[in-house]
Amino acid sequence: MSEERRTLLADAAIEVLADLGMRGLTHRAVDRAAGLPPGTTSAYLRTRAALLTALVRRLVARDQAELQAAGERAPLPRTPAELTDGLAALTTARLTGEGRRRSLARYACALESVRDPELREILVPRENAGRDTVRAFLAAYGVPDPEARTLTLLACVDGLVLDRLPTGTEVPREALEGLVAAALR
Repeated sequence: MSEERRTLLADAAIEVLADLGMRGLTHRAVDRAAGLPPGTTSAYLRTRAALLTALVRRLVARDQAELQAAGERAPLPRTPAELTDGLAALTTARLTGEGRRRSLARYACALESVRDPELREILVPRENAGRDTVRAFLAAYGVPDPEARTLTLLACVDGLVLDRLPTGTEVPREALEGLVAAALR
């Protein structure tokens, strides 16, 4: 039960952070968001650092699970248009509904990690099915150094997502097409 409760609290903390920002992320706010009695979050996650660490670990776990599931469902793209379709689906999912809220929380945590090495270590980009798919696609197209190109392409996509988060608008497909074309050159 303890692990389930910690997961519930971490998920509630993600929502609080997305809604209220870093200053609004308090133990009491998480208690309210989780629908639990006052003091519950403090009992499980004693300090603000423990709360942030649990939030970031959960955020990364959810992101990794989502990327893994997407990778298992989708076949390897065969054309630049198919890769663009996959990137468009990913960016749209991250900008709408729950995905957008997680992105807001993720970027707030990324900024907080500038001053917190433990958070930074948790947030370090990890291997996942999405990255593997892009790397395999670029390698199949004979792109020199597909690893570096993959990192560059995904960093650019991440920048487009960050640019669109404040307004919640979708990343233009044309921008993604341009990034894929650049990665293939």
